[in-house]
Amino acid sequence: MDTSDADHRPPHHRAKGFQNNYQEFKPKSLGEVLRWRRQAARKGLPPRPLVPTPRVAPELAWLHANAAAGTDMAPAVTWIGHATLMAQLGGLTVLTDPMFSLRASPLSWVGPKRHVPPGIALEELPHVDLVLISHNHYDHLDAGSVDALNRQAGGAPLFVVPLGLKRWLAKRGIRHTVELDWWKHHTVRTPKGEAEVTLVPAQHWSSRSVGDALSTLWGGYAVLADDCHLLFAGDTGYSRDFTDIRAHFRERQTPERGGGFDMGLIPIGAYEPRWFMGDQHVNVEQALQIHADLGAKRSLGMHWGTFELTDEALDEPPRRLAELRNRHGVADHEFFVVAIGETHRLAARRRADAADRTPAPSHGASHE
Repeated sequence: MDTSDADHRPPHHRAKGFQNNYQEFKPKSLGEVLRWRRQAARKGLPPRPLVPTPRVAPELAWLHANAAAGTDMAPAVTWIGHATLMAQLGGLTVLTDPMFSLRASPLSWVGPKRHVPPGIALEELPHVDLVLISHNHYDHLDAGSVDALNRQAGGAPLFVVPLGLKRWLAKRGIRHTVELDWWKHHTVRTPKGEAEVTLVPAQHWSSRSVGDALSTLWGGYAVLADDCHLLFAGDTGYSRDFTDIRAHFRERQTPERGGGFDMGLIPIGAYEPRWFMGDQHVNVEQALQIHADLGAKRSLGMHWGTFELTDEALDEPPRRLAELRNRHGVADHEFFVVAIGETHRLAARRRADAADRTPAPSHGASHE
């Protein structure tokens, strides 16, 4: 890269990759990893959960009918497990960070093992139109899962990924892809008109093998459709990025245009010990602050109860959420959790000019 190119690149672009906006991430040393593991072993961490992660049978018939409903689709979000959620909005079926494998690892015999089966099996999913990948860590980008989705009946979904991941997908034969930088967006044609997908910043990092830390970008996604505005935070520590996100979309989310995000999908787990995890994963109190920073109408806590990644018990995050909501002035229905496999229905977004908008005629989702 010549000097003139370097002078004009965004601040989060670096000579050998990317960085965060507000707090530089430095990959942990082997010594720090060993210190963490020794401390956890001495203290017997993580403790056993008091109760199993809740799981319910999915409403498959309703979800498939809703996926096929086109302009009559009802906005809804289903938790499949960890950061994998199925959102139905704007006539689209959207999947976040698909992870259906037994282990979050490059190896099938070692690495964090799933404690709860996926809420919906891959083969039971309705046709997925859009897949959003937040970053390339193994618990968020699973090779077997994206390969299976690329082969789904009816054609591959559109994969939207941060900078640097399009090439990785192409090597697997996945070519129906769009690669985005922070604040860049892609418009998707839907049965209800259009949905805008924007990659937004997060406080995190990337790595998939030794020596590739920070070489590909990471982030979350804002999905703006006529019937729902959704924010998927991905994996993140706490930063001012979330007040920036609210400011970025302020003119699109005035009271006359339906208000703020109808649903925030915010991580609440994998946060202990703080000296090791604080710059990459929020704790529950910080998740509540993100909810406030975004001005979200409702938020659903995810990224807990599936993989034992850190030192808190699998079931601690929802208990902490219940303890802390009142302290933050958040009603139970404003920031909540659901069981794996459970669907949460949303009221369709209301806009003052909705009566003047005619959805684009379509019999299925298409992409621009």
